[in-house]
Amino acid sequence: MRVPFYLFVLNVIVALGIAPNATAQKFENLLNGKDLSGWKTDGNWLVQKDGSLMIDPKPGQEGWNRFNDYIFTEKKYGDFILEMEYKYPAKGNSGLFFRVGDTKNPVHTGMEVQILDCFGQKDETMTHHDHGGIIMFKKPRRNMSKKPGEWNHMIVSCEGHHLRVAINGVEVQNVYLDDDADEGLPPSKLSMRPMRGHIGLQDHGVPHRLVFRNIKILEL
Repeated sequence: MRVPFYLFVLNVIVALGIAPNATAQKFENLLNGKDLSGWKTDGNWLVQKDGSLMIDPKPGQEGWNRFNDYIFTEKKYGDFILEMEYKYPAKGNSGLFFRVGDTKNPVHTGMEVQILDCFGQKDETMTHHDHGGIIMFKKPRRNMSKKPGEWNHMIVSCEGHHLRVAINGVEVQNVYLDDDADEGLPPSKLSMRPMRGHIGLQDHGVPHRLVFRNIKILEL
């Protein structure tokens, strides 16, 4: 049964602080605000003084062969609700990866929700490669991108093959991984990928600094 999205958001809000402490404590902070404990990367990811996480590309880093420069949780997750905030500069590009089976090849062994500066783009022109899109699978229902430099808020619910994504309070994905892919895309193989794996953030290889904070997860 599909739960109405306003109830889904309400449940998350309750669990994040309005509920009794026992419920709120089920959420795990993936960032400790001090260092990269619990994460692994060969890239230049920095914990800032305010506790947020920033991509700081090294000189000469570019291209698509930088999978080792992504950052991944050491722990693997299966079913979960994840919440985070992030901001991008103009033309900033990143992505949230999850259920990644092989961190050396996240594109083909995991799933990605795109993070991209799409501010001002019309809803009908959005594709699976735009903000909130599930890469090689589904375009977002709406473009909820904020202006570059402003904080965006994302909630991802992943339970079995059921995937839901909300950006800035609006549901942009409510799909099943064995659904048909968007027209023009090859048949989706996402339902055949690992059901449990690492969570990661993409270093896209362009000299843009993106910042992430308040990354929290509730295992289901």
